[in-house]
Amino acid sequence: MVTSGLPDIETPRLILRSLPAAALAALVAGDRALASRQAGCDLSDFRDDALAIAALRLNDLTADPDYLPWSLRAMLLKPDLMLVGHCNFHSKPGAAYLAEVAPDLAELNAVELGYSVLPAFRRRGFAEEAAWGLMDWAGREHGVRRFVVSISPENAASVAMARKLGFARISGHIDTEDGYEDILVKDWRPRGEDPRRS
Repeated sequence: MVTSGLPDIETPRLILRSLPAAALAALVAGDRALASRQAGCDLSDFRDDALAIAALRLNDLTADPDYLPWSLRAMLLKPDLMLVGHCNFHSKPGAAYLAEVAPDLAELNAVELGYSVLPAFRRRGFAEEAAWGLMDWAGREHGVRRFVVSISPENAASVAMARKLGFARISGHIDTEDGYEDILVKDWRPRGEDPRRS
């Protein structure tokens, strides 16, 4: 078994496990059995419509191996480590592209996150829990204090969840693949200091 060697991020119900480049390459090649061995978890239910994100993150890792801690993670439900989705940061903190959507974001060491839950596991709070796990990890371990999400205003469920997490709209932009998206930000506070965590 080969894994990324990075510690898992653990939340009350989930393990967020980093997927090494070898696992991403196997997913992109269509070999979920090899990908599962490389990742140390069962990726047989990784969706075909998510292979583009695996390919994108593989390209990012090839360009910059130090991106690995921020790259794609499997969302695994305890105790059996069943795959329920995936999550990631779109870059390392302070990426230049963030300055194009809001000039202060790159200066503030902000980072954008994303998440997707398999249809059978939606409406159970897993995306929210994974987002909190990612933000807590980045805040505690790397001093990140501002987080970004980009969401189509037509995606009512994602907009509602982002608002529940404390994200607020600051601007919008046209994504070349997804069309118009609102840009929402949240300032992270340690556990116990955010009223939404109580």
